Amino acid sequence: VQLQASGGGLVQAGGSLRLSCAASGRTFGLYAVGWFRQTPGKEREFVAGIHWSTSTIFYGDSVKGRFLISRGDASNLVYLSMNSLKPEDTAVYFCAARYGGRGTIPSVGTYDYWGQGTLVTVSS
Repeated sequence: VQLQASGGGLVQAGGSLRLSCAASGRTFGLYAVGWFRQTPGKEREFVAGIHWSTSTIFYGDSVKGRFLISRGDASNLVYLSMNSLKPEDTAVYFCAARYGGRGTIPSVGTYDYWGQGTLVTVSS
């Protein structure tokens, strides 16, 4: 599977932004798709994830109540709607996918396929 993330940009604190992740290639059999983010010098952080067949959703603690992960009408699209953005949400956001079911959905090390990342900058 190939992943293409888009939608990043500059937004003021309190604003909203929606990221898109388009999956191409073999999407049949996917176990989960997740969103992660990373800032320089820090480890990649789990943001949100969705179980592909059941649509069970998971969120990182820092974004609960503000971010929403969803699947688009087209089965290969996953969105991350980000609301009430804070300067600390500034990061490069990646979407990732996995076929295997071992490990929890928030576990960054369980994802085998990664998009190129899209930069989100939240100004104060």
